[in-house]
Amino acid sequence: MILPSASPLTWTLSLAAAAAYAVSATGASRVNQILPRITVWLAWTLHGCLLAWGLWGGERPLFGFAPALSITAWLVGLVYAVENVVFPQLKTPWMLSGGGAAAVLLTLVFPGEPLSAHLSAWLPLHWALGIASYGLFAVAVIHAWMMTRAEARIRSASGGFDGMPLLTMERLTFRFVNVGFVLLSATLIAGFFFGSHLYGSAHALKWDHKSIFSVLSWLTFGVLLIGRARFGWRGRKAVRVLYVGSGLLLLAYVGSRFVLEVMLERSL
Repeated sequence: MILPSASPLTWTLSLAAAAAYAVSATGASRVNQILPRITVWLAWTLHGCLLAWGLWGGERPLFGFAPALSITAWLVGLVYAVENVVFPQLKTPWMLSGGGAAAVLLTLVFPGEPLSAHLSAWLPLHWALGIASYGLFAVAVIHAWMMTRAEARIRSASGGFDGMPLLTMERLTFRFVNVGFVLLSATLIAGFFFGSHLYGSAHALKWDHKSIFSVLSWLTFGVLLIGRARFGWRGRKAVRVLYVGSGLLLLAYVGSRFVLEVMLERSL
């Protein structure tokens, strides 16, 4: 859905975005955050132009595991950009920049398969819900990782997380989990009950690897939210369950598509 064939403009935007992400990642740990913030904004803008070119560049859009990761990385960058306005003391996470660079370059190598012209017009909405949930859970994972690091620094008396209170970071983390869970629920409902309309009769409701991992991740996130609301799960226990659910979700689409596209060399 993202990259067209490797045209000169595609290569130029991809390499420029990856370079800007790399510069931001290498400067993420510095005290002076001006250069990392400028470069991450530049990278995010170039990345957005790359996605827009893939959608409206005149060729049939492509989709696969790498383009899905690319959109997810861009959405994570968007959330971070908004957060950075609200919390200017927040540093540029090197994971964000490094992941963005990797996703852009990976899509050059594995651009995906052309979408069929006969697919439902509602399919992009279904995919948008799914990828948005991917992005929100990815943001939650990054926040949980930063929260864990901050807590470790406090325990070792080496400083906290750059002025952002741990409770604020924790609330942000689980707000993303809550919204991501809602979007994932909507994605699963649409896929299970309208799969034949979205993908055709050959793709009606069936329990394949993608469905199984998706449901397992949904159940895991549901357990996490119930455990937090009813039993007050916090700290490492909650973070571990979040990691497990996110890993299952990653296997659901990206993992399944990686096996089909790269290992089995099968099309959509």
